[in-house]
Parts: sequence; structure tokens; C-alpha cells
Amino acid sequence: MSTPLTFAAGDLTIHRIVEFSGAALRLRQLLPGLSEERLAEHRIWLAPNALDADDRAVMTFQSYVVRTPHHNILIDSCVGNDKTLPQMGDWHKRQGREYELALTAAGLRYEDIDYVFCTHLHADHVGWNTRLVDGKWAPTFPKARYVFSAAEVRFWEGEYARLPVFEESVLPVLEAGRADLVADDAVIGDHVRLLPTPGHTPHHVAVPLGKGRDEAAFAGDLLHSPLQWREPELAAAIDRHPAAAVVSRRRFLERYAETGTVCCFAHTPAPSAGFVRRLGGGFTCVGV
Repeated sequence: MSTPLTFAAGDLTIHRIVEFSGAALRLRQLLPGLSEERLAEHRIWLAPNALDADDRAVMTFQSYVVRTPHHNILIDSCVGNDKTLPQMGDWHKRQGREYELALTAAGLRYEDIDYVFCTHLHADHVGWNTRLVDGKWAPTFPKARYVFSAAEVRFWEGEYARLPVFEESVLPVLEAGRADLVADDAVIGDHVRLLPTPGHTPHHVAVPLGKGRDEAAFAGDLLHSPLQWREPELAAAIDRHPAAAVVSRRRFLERYAETGTVCCFAHTPAPSAGFVRRLGGGFTCVGV
């Protein structure tokens, strides 16, 4: 079942802005607690949509743009162009028009975005925050306010301030005076809330939206493979605090299981967005 590029949730219209998708790490590298025996049990339903013939996880890299009655809100800004990421192969100094074309297909321009929310500050969630203009990094979305967890920014300023991802994709936004640094549980207007979900990074947040109820919830990197719906206790190798990430993932899935909230995941191929349902001791996702 594929996930439509545009769908509704209450008074929200949601667009998936897909930058690219394809095979990434071997699934047992991504989820080091996964045994070969357990992988064999799940391979039949994971392949080929979420697992290729070489047992590599198939992942999607995408943003979501949410049209509320008042604003256009972009959540997580993917990898971007021209970024310094030598350890990431094809991401390094990437050149592509897929992102811009996906925005255009949704009827959007850079200047139509009112807010950019970043669930955390990893390279594939902040890349299009900025772009090169006359050789200098400038905010991509010229009218937008960028909303970051204040504690997440402080963490990166302390440990990673000299990394290219911070210098190229976050610092220029801060220096331009375009950032709003907020608490991890901030309530913003009548449609947007932040939900603390620490673990993948120390101050990772999910983003629920909707007036009066959570019509949609954006999970960021709470999970990287559909297998983590079925087995939430499987932590990712790239989780900063794996035990905390497991707790946050299960709490998120428990919170929205058997509800009408559309859960939107950053990296799962299809369904990328859907309704969480219980399945045995774990969960599954029924696509919108």
C-alpha cells in the first residue's frame, strides 16, 4: 500500500515532500539488537517494500508540509544541496531538484512556508533549512520562522558546534535572527504542540498538530524501520541514548494506538503515514 502524497487530517492538509528513497544500511546494522532468526521471521512482510534482496533497509527521506487554516508548516527539512557530509556518500555536496519539484507539485514555493519545525538537528532533518546564495548560506524559506528545541540547540552548541551540519544548516538561521528557541513541551498557537521524545537525540521532539485534538502527529526519528512498529524494543544504532529511545517510541505508539490520529513517520517507506493499531505485543500502521 503506497502513501498518497497529499491527504487530509481534520482541518489539516498534509503534503509529503519526498527528497529521495532507497536502500540504506543492512537492517541488522541499523538495528543491532536484531538477530538473524528474528529477521527471518519478519522478512516475509518486510520485503520488498522495506527490505531489499540484500537485507538492506529501504528508507524514505522526506519532509511534511501541513496546511492549517492559518499557516503552512514544514516539518523536518531533509538533506539539502551542497552540504558537507563526506561520511554519507551520496549526500556529500549533493545536487538535486527533487525537493524543489516536490514542493512545486504540492503547489508550494519556498516563500509560502510560514514555519519550519525540526524534530532534531541531524543532517537529514535540517539540510534544506539553508541553501547557498552567492557562496553564503542563507535561510531557504525567506518568510519562515524556524522553531528548534532550545535544549537541543544548546546540546549541539556544546558538542557539535564546529560540525558542518551545525555550521551550514543551523547556525546561519540563528545568526539571521530567524529562529524561535522553545521548550520541548511548547504549545504554539491553537494547532501546534511539541511532545518530548528524547533518546534518538537528547532533546528529540515529536510534533502533534490539530485544533482541540491531535489530528496528526509527526514522529521524526522515533523509528527508522517498520519492524520497530512490531518490535519497539529494537533500538537503532544511531540512537544517542538507546534505552530512552525505546521508552519514547513505545510511549508514542501507545499514545496513538487505536485512535484517529494520523501518525507521520520520517523514514518508513510505505505506509509513511497512517493509523497505529495494536498487533500482538507490538503495533502496526494502517496507511491513510
